[in-house]
Order: sequence, then structure tokens, then C-alpha cells
Amino acid sequence: MKEKWIDWAIRLQSVAQAGLTFGQTSYDLDRYQQIRDISVEIMNEYTEAGTKKITDLFASETGYQTPKVDIRSAVFRDNKILMVREKIDGAWSLPGGWADVTTSVSESAARECLEEAGAKVKPRRIIAIHQADRHYDSPYPYTVYKIFVECELIEQAFSINTETLEAGFFGKDELPPLSAERNTARQIALCFSAREQASFEAVFD
Repeated sequence: MKEKWIDWAIRLQSVAQAGLTFGQTSYDLDRYQQIRDISVEIMNEYTEAGTKKITDLFASETGYQTPKVDIRSAVFRDNKILMVREKIDGAWSLPGGWADVTTSVSESAARECLEEAGAKVKPRRIIAIHQADRHYDSPYPYTVYKIFVECELIEQAFSINTETLEAGFFGKDELPPLSAERNTARQIALCFSAREQASFEAVFD
């Protein structure tokens, strides 16, 4: 369960961001900036991310705050799922990442597979849409929607890239160490479950 201080910090940041966008006087803008700074201090006090990273990810946007979107692709071959080993932590995840603006869910899923795993795929259906802080133990300083997409594999040949070290296919009971902030064993099990059902109904929070 998400700790209350995380929710308070997120709500403070959201109020500050809206105020900085729509505030009209220098007095208002200064006060909203102070609220934003306090929210960053709270996150920094209780996490190990560091002020700069928190500011870059959590308190650098403008406009009305909306959730971020992370798209993960479930690609199967011979009843095994495609995973990539992340450079950032050396652990494994489904190919994926932040959705780009002007890009659809299916386009994002296909792009991430190609860039991270050298896999050409055809997105088929949505498996799940999860609100990250309801499924992960580590605190999220913003709201993230994680969209899991089942994709049909066309061909795959891993090539060196800036984000991943290698790619491989793994069975349900032989998963490698997982990148904890990107996917959980339960989410991957859900992908296998969807694979086994022709009429699987998408799960969402």
C-alpha cells in the first residue's frame, strides 16, 4: 500500500504545477514555486533518488499534471516470453518505456521492441492497464499508467543499443532477476495467462 507521505507530496506537486501554469501575479507564482520545492524536499527526504533526479522527473513540467504512460510488450515464442536486460540495473524486463508524444500505443510498443530487443512485432491486444503505485513496492513520485500489450513476433535479432545489454526468451517458471520498477512476476504471469486465452478480457485498475 502506498504510504500517505507519497500521496501528499504528489498532491502538493500537482497543485503547485497548476498554480505555476495559471497563476497571474508574481506573488502567486512565488508561493506555488515554494510549494513545489517543498514537495521535492519531501520526496528527497524519503527516497534515494536525489534532488536533481526528482526535480527532472517530478517537478519540471508545466500545465495541468496528467499521468505518465509506460508501455510494456509481451512477445512470445514457443511459449516463452521475450525479455531484455536493462543497462541501468542489470536486471530483466519486458521491452518497453515511456510513450512518445504523437505516438499511439501500438506504435510505441513496436518501437520499443525493435530498439531494445531487435524484435519486429505486430501489436495484437491490450492485456492490462495498471496504475504503477498499486503494483510496486518502490515509491513513485508521479502517477504512471503501465500498459501491457501482447504482440505477435515477426522476427528478432538483438543488436547493441543504449538501453539494454541482451535479450532472451524465458519460460513461465524460469524468469531471470526482474527489474523491480519495470515489471513484477505477477504482471508477467498475467501476460502468460492472457496468451493462453483467445478471448482474454483486458484488466485495468
